Amino acid sequence: MAARPSGRASWASTATPEPPEPGGTAPRRVAPGRPTLPAAVRLGNLGVRLGLALLADRIAIEGGEHLPDEPGVIVASNHLSILDPPLITVAVARLTGRQVRYMAKAEAFSMPVVGPILRAYGGFGVRRGQADREAYRAAQDVLASGAWLGLAPEGTRSRSGHLGEPKAGVALLAIRSGATVLPVGISGSDRAWPVGARLPRPGSQITVRFGPPYRPADEGSGDAGRRETLEAGSEALMRRIAALVEPRYRGRFG
Repeated sequence: MAARPSGRASWASTATPEPPEPGGTAPRRVAPGRPTLPAAVRLGNLGVRLGLALLADRIAIEGGEHLPDEPGVIVASNHLSILDPPLITVAVARLTGRQVRYMAKAEAFSMPVVGPILRAYGGFGVRRGQADREAYRAAQDVLASGAWLGLAPEGTRSRSGHLGEPKAGVALLAIRSGATVLPVGISGSDRAWPVGARLPRPGSQITVRFGPPYRPADEGSGDAGRRETLEAGSEALMRRIAALVEPRYRGRFG
């Protein structure tokens, strides 16, 4: 996995990278051979950045050096707000030039505003609480296409702000596909757009922190061994995410 320059960054609305200042970090450039972002995704990313600018939200992106330079990565994050997927999508596109496609609850696609946005970003639905083989195959197809796949191991937004119990699906998908997992911790988005609020709140500080990527090991054999492997893999992922968020979000994983 190719390393990236380290440091803390925020996104500005400049379209063309400027030369670095003396002692600064060189601008990141998209490597040859990477797929071009669809026009709808580029337009959506621009809209997200403009919206956050109008709200005067302060966004800090940390751990950019951890983003791997490879296709088919699972991006696994905590989930505090409806803002989380767009924030990660914009950050990854800005840092790597790659698209993150999100798996979302099936009901979201029937919502007047959220549904068209999800479809424009290449999202696809999953029926929560059910073994949705179609969604699982769609997730595998996303990874096989080279796009990055965004998932929340908790399966839904946290109303308390604390990290919730993970579903086994992310660990299962990572083990079966052999994909790299990139853990992400988001802090502050729950204050910017709380669960149940009709509109976002201006002037929030949000941090998106990327952690070191890794590949979960498949060490189980038989049903019992595989179950233990998935439980251990899910627990390990949540602890990696917990290390990337502010202490008040960590819950039992702190």
